[in-house]
Amino acid sequence: MGLFDFLSDKGEQKPVEPAAKPTTAAGGTDFFGTNNPTAAGDSYTVVSGDSLSKIAKHHYGDAAKWHQIYEANKALIGNNPDLIEVGQVLTLPSL
Repeated sequence: MGLFDFLSDKGEQKPVEPAAKPTTAAGGTDFFGTNNPTAAGDSYTVVSGDSLSKIAKHHYGDAAKWHQIYEANKALIGNNPDLIEVGQVLTLPSL
């Protein structure tokens, strides 16, 4: 069916309704349907003076939960959790 077929007078034809958007928080999957346990979390951009414990204290109310942030971002941060860089976007997992 082309544009002109749709515009021509052929009765009460209606365009197809768009599919509902999937929600990532409920299913825990990303765009491709991959199971992602941190998909329900928030993200945080590192600013000057930040540390994982400061971020944990601000977001979770407990500085000792910095380990969860580190584990969720280990591939980005590397082997030393003290070396986070300004501008890095960290995933804050839901606890």
